Amino acid sequence: MGYTHSITVALDHGQALERVRAALSDQGFGILSESDIAATFAAKLGPEAAQELGDYVILGACNPALASRALAAEPALGALLPCNVVVRRGAGEERTTIDVIDPQTMVRLTDDPEVRVVADDADTRLRAALAQFGDGPED
Repeated sequence: MGYTHSITVALDHGQALERVRAALSDQGFGILSESDIAATFAAKLGPEAAQELGDYVILGACNPALASRALAAEPALGALLPCNVVVRRGAGEERTTIDVIDPQTMVRLTDDPEVRVVADDADTRLRAALAQFGDGPED
C-alpha cells in the first residue's frame, strides 16, 4: 500500500523546490509551512547527520477550499493536514525526488463519502502539479 506519489527530476534541489512551489500554486495550494530537515539535523545532531541525509525539505501544502470541506466532514482529519510534499536529494545524487502524500490515505481512515470526494479532488490536483515536471508521478 503506497502512501505517496513520487517523481524524480533532473533538477538540482533548489530549482526543484522553486518549481514545486509554483506547480502547487497553479493547483490552488499555498505553502503553510516549510521545514528544512537537513538544517534541523545539522543544528540538533551535527553536520554529519545532515550530510548523510542530503537536501531534504518538507512543504506543508494547503488548498483552503479542499481543507475546509474535509474538516467540515471529519474535523479530526486536521491531524493529517496540511498535505506534505517532500523535495529531497541524497548526498552526491544528481537528481531530485519529489514525494507528495496520496490523499487516498485519508479515505482509508474514514468511511465519510465527502472525504472521498475531497481526496479525489486533492489527488487530481497534486498529480497535475507533479505532471508539470514531465511524464507524471512514478507512484
